[in-house]
Order: sequence, then structure tokens, then C-alpha cells
Amino acid sequence: MLIMSLLLKQVAGRANFIFAQSSVARSESLRLYSTPAFQYLKTELAGEKKNVALITLDRPKALNALCNGLMKELSDTINNYEKDEGVAAIVITGSEKAFAAGADIKEMQPNTYAKCILGNFLNDWTRVAHCQKPIIAAVNGYALGGGCELAMMCDIIYAGEKAKFGQPEIALGTIPGAGGTQRLTRVVGKSKAMEMCLTGNMISADEAEKMGLVSKVFPSDQLVSEAVKLGEKIGTHSQLIVQLCKESVNTAYETTLQEGLKYERRTFHATFSTADRKEGMNAFAEKRKPDFKNE
Repeated sequence: MLIMSLLLKQVAGRANFIFAQSSVARSESLRLYSTPAFQYLKTELAGEKKNVALITLDRPKALNALCNGLMKELSDTINNYEKDEGVAAIVITGSEKAFAAGADIKEMQPNTYAKCILGNFLNDWTRVAHCQKPIIAAVNGYALGGGCELAMMCDIIYAGEKAKFGQPEIALGTIPGAGGTQRLTRVVGKSKAMEMCLTGNMISADEAEKMGLVSKVFPSDQLVSEAVKLGEKIGTHSQLIVQLCKESVNTAYETTLQEGLKYERRTFHATFSTADRKEGMNAFAEKRKPDFKNE
């Protein structure tokens, strides 16, 4: 009986240990990357409900120049926040002096054509553009070259009043390589995109807003908090429907009008199979706030 009693205690103890481990795993899965250790980034959860992920580029001595290490950390961070059900939106920002002053020229300088082709250089720099969750760029200071391209990969750009945007690659004997000639043209039109890419000239935040590159301009010290507020506003809606809506807008950006209209209509139809569409319309009819379950 004594041996049996000891065995039962061991089994019970092991079961409690496994349960405790699984509880910790579940808890950690709810807040992936809440306490990361990075070389080139700072991350935190912002907003009243801590449901907005704030990623700060942190290479101050290099004006946040985008090196491979920084982009790898950014990609990994996006991967994890995308899986975190508690995160409704993501904000990417830099310092007041620079969002990102371009790609790291010293790192790129030794490259050859063969190395670029065989290594598919810059192919893995586009993770931000493929994120399912909304990403807001909060741009203070310089957003040049790769920095401007990174901002354009985001879904919405808010700018500080002293922000500067530009594609100066032409002065280095090369061209934009991460979407500068493509996304910029779609946003501001051929003439303006040609002017920026062929001269390398910078434009101000006010010019960028007039051209449609930037959604809104704020005083520099209010920029990040305003971007977080925007993320919080997005977070009040069904995350399921937000993701479907983002996909539909991106389809307009990337396809013909007729293809886009068909995609939008079918996606609209698809929302009628969700519990959140039913809850949203019921709440409207009953004059109350909806309680979305992301289902």
C-alpha cells in the first residue's frame, strides 16, 4: 500500500507539472513577443486594452538604416504578432529624427549582380506587405529609399509634420528595389513618381499628404499616440471582418476594376456566413454596441 501511495503521489505530481506547463504555454501563446530581446527593435503592447503592437526601429547611430539583421527581426516580430489573437493592429515607427533613412549602403556595397540573383536579394524584406493584420506606419523624420518603401508596405501612413519622403537611389547609381518604382507610382501617379525616382528629391509631409501618400499629418510629439489610437479604433471591430476588408482593398490596389469588383462582391457575400456580421447588424437594429467574437 505504501508503494502504491507513493506511485499515486508521483503520478499526481507529474500531472500537476504537465498541467502547469500547458497553462504557461497557453498564457505565453496569448502574448507572443511581449518581452522580446532584439538588437535592432523595441516592441511593446500599447493602447488601453494593450491590443496594439508598437514596433520601434532602433538603430539610432545609423538613422535606422535597414540592414538584413533589422529586417529579419522585423519579419520574425510580424510573424508572432500576426499569430497573437490579442493584437488587433500593428504600428511601426522610428525616432523623431528618422523613420528609416534607407537601406544599409555599407552592407549592400560589396554585392554583385550574381550574388543578388543567386541570393534573391531583398525578397525576404516584404513580410510587412503580406501581414494579414492592419499595419500603420508612423513616420517621423526621414523615410528615404528603403525607409519610404517600408512605409509604403504598410496599410496606412501617418506622418509627423517634419517627415521627409524620398527615393534617392538614383544618386547612388541604382534604382529602388523594394517597391519604390511600383507602389509609389500606384499611389501618386506616373508623373510624380517619375520626378521623385529620377531626381532623388525629397518631399515634405504636407506634400505627401496632398499626393495621397500619407493619410494624415500630426505634430511630431503626437504622431505615435495618434497611430495607436487608430489601431485601437480598428480593434473595436471584428478582426475577422477587418482582415477580409484589408484583402479586398489590396485587391483593388493590385488588379483591374472588374476583377476587384467581383472579388469585393464575393467577399461581401461571404460575410453573411459569419456570426460577427449577424451580431453587427443585430446590434445596429437593437441600438447597442456589438460584441464581436471574430467568428
